[in-house]
Amino acid sequence: MAPPTVGDMLLSHGGEPSPTGGPVARWSVEQVLALAPDDASRKAGTRLGAAGPWTGTGRDATGGVVWGLCRGSGSTPYRTVVDTTGPAYSCSCPSRKFPCKHALGLLLLRASDAAAFRPGEPADWASAWIEGRRGRAAERARASSGGDTARRPADPAAARKRAERRAERVTDGARELEQRLADLLRGGLAATDRSGYGLWEETAARMVDAQAPGLASRVRELGAITGSGPGWPVRLLEECGLLHLLDTAWLGRERLPEPLAATVRTRVGLPMSAEGAPVRDHWLVLAQYDTPDGKIVTRRIWLYGRDSGRTALLLSFGAAGRSPAQALPVGATVDAELTPYPGGGQLRAELGEQFGVTAPAGPPPGIAAADAPAAYGTALTEDPWLDGCPVTLRDVIPVPSKDGWQVADAHADSALPIAPAALSRPGLWKLVALSGGGPVTVFGEIGHRGFDPFAAWDPGEREEDGRTTGGAVVQLV
Repeated sequence: MAPPTVGDMLLSHGGEPSPTGGPVARWSVEQVLALAPDDASRKAGTRLGAAGPWTGTGRDATGGVVWGLCRGSGSTPYRTVVDTTGPAYSCSCPSRKFPCKHALGLLLLRASDAAAFRPGEPADWASAWIEGRRGRAAERARASSGGDTARRPADPAAARKRAERRAERVTDGARELEQRLADLLRGGLAATDRSGYGLWEETAARMVDAQAPGLASRVRELGAITGSGPGWPVRLLEECGLLHLLDTAWLGRERLPEPLAATVRTRVGLPMSAEGAPVRDHWLVLAQYDTPDGKIVTRRIWLYGRDSGRTALLLSFGAAGRSPAQALPVGATVDAELTPYPGGGQLRAELGEQFGVTAPAGPPPGIAAADAPAAYGTALTEDPWLDGCPVTLRDVIPVPSKDGWQVADAHADSALPIAPAALSRPGLWKLVALSGGGPVTVFGEIGHRGFDPFAAWDPGEREEDGRTTGGAVVQLV
């Protein structure tokens, strides 16, 4: 399929019609599949991406809202409607996945067969959902325009006391954890494999009681290291050192610079809210992927600001078995405001008002593979517990190595190992096929375990004047 053109995508604030009044053209197949909550939904949606199961399909005048009836196992077809300007989805099926296979199939049909959707007024059942959605968006806009008083707690004094009580409990938990780490070191790390996982789970439960879920999560990670393979005591010692550093940072947080103190509060698990100055930019959607995190699913969306040069991370969460609601089509360039969260580096942000999109313009500026470790080192000065930092590598070639795979600089004698987590994903073979032995631009995270690729850009066909065409993004996670 050809790369998306100027009209291939549009997002707008709160599900409202395009601010420009222009048409909203189709998403590409790749962008639709990137919205799937899991592989099973992706496969099931693909089977519904043809005209056979569908009747009553249509779209509004701008093309931003599409609807249709999908034949299922019952006597009544499923009613499916999608507002791509959110995006948002509604379906009468009982699935708890979001978007469901019917919404994916409808969007895939729209991506591959525009003639299947005639413009017109939506069906009554679709119209009711659309109007309700836009009404709720208008109410939220009116509420947000009320200023800080609308968002201020009803009783600031009570909220402050609750925060102080929680901080005291976290402090008690951190002191207890320090004692347990000291006992662990006195007994010898190499002997911990005889204690089993129960030792770590009991300690993690104590941190949960102390209302420090961030500490509990790190303790559970320690338990996974024990007996995990050759050299595990060294890895356990490294992670114990980082946990000790987090403990002591919390206990001495009053003496830390505010950005680092905010990072510590986030790392121990205290809730934070976006409070920086909003940054309006044209944000390129670099990657979107979900990871299970206990009883919830965490969705990460990486963005790059074309004008500011900033990289931002959007986080959203869904209950077990349900994907998070927030989704953006990979490859779109969204004109929007982002509000950063406090903390070192200020990577995490909250998506604010959206004003539309511009045409995809290829990958963001990249750095050489040899410069990536230094970028990670700089990020560690702002957040010492950072497992990896986002980088875009230019002109790299995936090649096999003695221990797995690496991305080698096409113009210099330098290479980065690909992180073990990526070696078992199908995305690695996508990257190899996309490269074909030639240089590509890749976005991912560089960390102490290597480079984890998330997305790559098709190098396209090189024309006679040297200009490179193509540039469509390919998801690797």
